[in-house]
Formats: sequence, C-alpha cells, structure tokens
Amino acid sequence: MRSSALSTPRARRIRIFAAVILSALAAGSGYLVWQHWRGGVPPAETYQLVAVQRADVEDLVSATGTLQPRDYVDVGAQVSGQLKRFHVEVGSEVQAGDLLAEIDATVLQSKVDATRAQLRNLRAQLTERESSLTLAEIQFRRQQNLMAEEATTTESLQQAEASLRSVRAQIEALKAQIDQVESNLRADEANLQYTRIVAPIAGTVVSISARQGQALNATQQAPVILRVADLSTMTVQTQVSEADVGRLRLGMDAYFTTLGNPGQRWSGRLRKIEPTPTVTNNVVLYNALFDVPNPDRRLMTQMTAQVFFVVARATDVLSVPMGALSNLGAGAGRPPNGAAAAERPRRQSAEAGARAARPPEAQRPRSATVRVVTNDGRIEERQVKVGVTSRVTAQILEGLQEGEQVVAGLRMAPAESRPAAPMPRLPR
Repeated sequence: MRSSALSTPRARRIRIFAAVILSALAAGSGYLVWQHWRGGVPPAETYQLVAVQRADVEDLVSATGTLQPRDYVDVGAQVSGQLKRFHVEVGSEVQAGDLLAEIDATVLQSKVDATRAQLRNLRAQLTERESSLTLAEIQFRRQQNLMAEEATTTESLQQAEASLRSVRAQIEALKAQIDQVESNLRADEANLQYTRIVAPIAGTVVSISARQGQALNATQQAPVILRVADLSTMTVQTQVSEADVGRLRLGMDAYFTTLGNPGQRWSGRLRKIEPTPTVTNNVVLYNALFDVPNPDRRLMTQMTAQVFFVVARATDVLSVPMGALSNLGAGAGRPPNGAAAAERPRRQSAEAGARAARPPEAQRPRSATVRVVTNDGRIEERQVKVGVTSRVTAQILEGLQEGEQVVAGLRMAPAESRPAAPMPRLPR
C-alpha cells in the first residue's frame, strides 16, 4: 500500500516540483558565490553613482522680500479746501513742477486781496506822516532860530520839538505795521500757491488716495492725496532671520527672482542692514536692503521677491553632491588644541573686526570623506578637501579628479529589508 501511494501521479508531481525548487536554490547560491569571488554585487546596481564634474557652487542665504521704489514722495495738501480737480491719474509720468491737482482757491484769494488792500492803506498813511514830519522839522528849525534871537519862548520851542518826535514815532510805527502786513501777504500768497499741487520729483503716479470734490482739512496734519515714485531704481526690502543675518555683510552680492518670471535674475549689492528687528510670532527678522536698476519698468511696487545673498561663490570648479560627503569637518588650518587655547583671545579680537569684511574666497577648506569607485569596480574611501558648499553641491579642492565616480546614495534597499516573495502554490 505504501509503495503504491508513492507511485501515484500526485506524488510524482510533488517530487518533480521539489527537484525544480532545489535546482533554483542551488543556482542562486552558485551565483552569490561567484559574485562574492568577483568582489560582490556591481556598485552601479547597489549605489547611486555620480561623476565628479565642473560646475558653479554658491553658498547662499535665502529670504523673501518685497519691492519698493527707492525714491518716492507722498504728496499732500498744505491748505484746507475742496479738492477741485485732478490733472493726473495712476500711472501718469510726471516731471518735477508739473501740475498734479488743484484746490478751490476762492477763500484764499479773497484773503490775499484783503491783505493787499490793507497794505496800500498803511502805505498811504505813511506818506501822510512823512508830510507831517517835513512840516514838524520846519517848525522846529524856525523855533530854534527865533530862540536864538530871543523872539520866542522856551515853551514854544519845546512844543515844536515834541511834535517832531511824535511824528517820527508815528512813522516808525507805520513802517512796522507795513512790515507785518507784507509778511502776512507773503504767507497768504504762499497758501494761494499751495492750492496748485505740483510734482516734487520726476516719476510715476503710483497711487491716489483722495477723490475729486473731497474736502481736505490740513489744520493739524497734511492729508496725503497721491504718491509719486521714481521707478527707475527699485529697493528690495528683505526680511532675514536672526540665524542668518550674521552671515551677511555690506557690499555682498545679492540677486532675486520674481513669481512672474522665475527664470530671470536681478542682481545688486547689499546696501543696508537695519539694526532694529521686527518680531512676528516670536520670530526675529532683520530688514536687509539692496537696490536694482529698473530701466524697462518690469519690476513693480509690492512684488514678491525670492532673494539670495551670495556668501561665497566658486565658478567652474570640481563638484560633487552633498550626499556624497561624510564626516564633513570644520575649517582646516586650525592650530592644535594647546596652541588654540593660548592664542584664542588674540585671534577672537582680530577676527571680530575682520569678519564682516572677509571675502568669500577666504573661507577655510574643510576635510570630508567620499566613497570612490575604482577602475577594478571596488569602492574605496578617500579623504578630500572641500571648499564652498551649497545645500546640494560641494566644491572639491583636492582629492578627486574630474570624471571619477563617487557614491551619492543607495539605489535600492538591502535584501533583508525587501518583502519576501510569495511562495508558489503546489500543483494538485
């Protein structure tokens, strides 16, 4: 019975399938032994290999900012009254002195006319007093002559002298009144001129905040009615975090892109770092400003800019991805620990003043380890010197040649981490 059971077709199929499985396992083991004898699985099948090539490397501080005109003026009304008429609209190009708007000048014109009439009246009174002065001088000289001949009394001489002094005082008082009225007239005429609002600078009308027919009250504060800006040069106002602001220095290169044209760069140099920060949701940000020319007026007010400050730059140098580096150290060229401790105070005081003016090329090289694919297919570790680094690329100063391949990462997960293949079903 047992022999006949083992000779059934089902038993024969089981024996055949088991023989196939054992043959496949033996073949796989042989392949692994052969690969081990050759030196393991080819690196290209296990690792992501990248060739050492030449590229430009930039160490950047990134931030966001907004565009503002470098030169602009908020034009306001210096006198009260009804805004009678606008002579410009948003987008109008104006020159310095061009008429922008007019305020109703009826009240101010009448005040100027009244002041001029008062001035004419005072000048007429002055002419009359000058005639009286002439008469008083004649009478005083006559009394003096008569007194010399003892033909008059002392009292008459004293009255003539007093009359002369009185007329002279009246003339001085009239002259003072005339000066005061002339001063008032100049102020009234200036206020009358202020009803004609003119452009203080050449530029573009970028905003109008008042409406024609609106009543303006300039008693306490001049109301702003429009803004004129020179759009030929724009200022990029960038907010830099406190973690990155220490890496900035005046005069460093900077560039930015806009949301509407991310493929074009506009470049400038850092002009100013404002010392007073702005704090938003406990985040400390410092304003960094730089200017860019805008001859074709493609940059507009309040545009959002993605800004990059160039801390260091290396052009056409050997480079590898940052993922290929391990054990990246600090700057090279440092003294031993004992020497560093001895000269630390002197070095810190010397570096404190020179840190802001240190050029990008003065960054100290750093050491790192890379894994290189040799000519015979093996992987070896090699020490290299690293210069400028960005978030994705590193400059190689020494230790690698152009065209060599380095390991940048794993191509596939190790075998033990991959899910096991499902077992085949046995035939019935």
